Amino acid sequence: MMKSKKIGVLFGGLSAEREVSLKSGAAVHQALVAQGYNAVAIDVGRDLADVLKREGVEAVFIALHGRYGEDGCVQGLLELLQIPYTGSGVLASALAMHKRFSKQSFAASEILTAPFRCYRRGETVNVANLPFGLPLVVKPVQEGSSVGVAIVKEETQLATALEEAFRYDDEILVEQYIKGQEVQVGILNDTPIGAIEIIPKNEFYDFEAKYTDGMAEHIFPARLEPSLYKKAQQIGLAAHRALGCNGYSRVDLLVTPDGDCYVLEVNTLPGMTALSLLPEIAAKGAGLSFEALVSRIIESASFSIKVN
Repeated sequence: MMKSKKIGVLFGGLSAEREVSLKSGAAVHQALVAQGYNAVAIDVGRDLADVLKREGVEAVFIALHGRYGEDGCVQGLLELLQIPYTGSGVLASALAMHKRFSKQSFAASEILTAPFRCYRRGETVNVANLPFGLPLVVKPVQEGSSVGVAIVKEETQLATALEEAFRYDDEILVEQYIKGQEVQVGILNDTPIGAIEIIPKNEFYDFEAKYTDGMAEHIFPARLEPSLYKKAQQIGLAAHRALGCNGYSRVDLLVTPDGDCYVLEVNTLPGMTALSLLPEIAAKGAGLSFEALVSRIIESASFSIKVN
């Protein structure tokens, strides 16, 4: 159905994840063109509305990451312009991007997530006043790809971690460090399609490990007992639904030796690069090539629009 429309692939953008988005967008655009779609690549700037009108775009594949693309801003613009788009709507995108509100949504749905506290710029963070001790994790409230994230093992490391996190946001989240397997669940059209385990070369699955070849080992399926594997997928889907997500997502979990599955976050616009996890999960778990995955996602765009 979408092959009769002109599709705009939105990539690049204005966030700290611009370079990753450029790679995602290039891969998506190439896959669409190879399958006969009429697709144009659009590096997103503040003149996006004008560009969409000038290009005559009739549907959009959003390959943006981070602020102004993954947080509901672009989704709202597209709804005003009545242009169908891929992925989740305005509210789900905003909730998923904001770690405090997403964790509160998980808790309201009785989904396990690490205990946390949030602080705004200028407030004092005192380890002694936290309901959990060291080690802990410090992260900006509204960034992705582990940008600005640090693990604090000693109190002397806290000031540096806070300074780094506040570089990216005026509000930061401090949460209890959970030791466990890093497992990520792929969701496509409201169905779990598999769970992959990540073993990073660095201390955790940080920006370098995510986007540098050889910096992380991917194991599919994740090394979990069958019942726990099923549980991880069910919790991934529950987190996706708790935020009201649509189309597709990737849910990041920590699975403890006791079998507890802690949800870290839901990525409503997961990476679509050669090293990205959702395409790998789709290929190994659902037998979908990268091109087939891209096609499935764009064909769902007509059902993503939220206007009358």
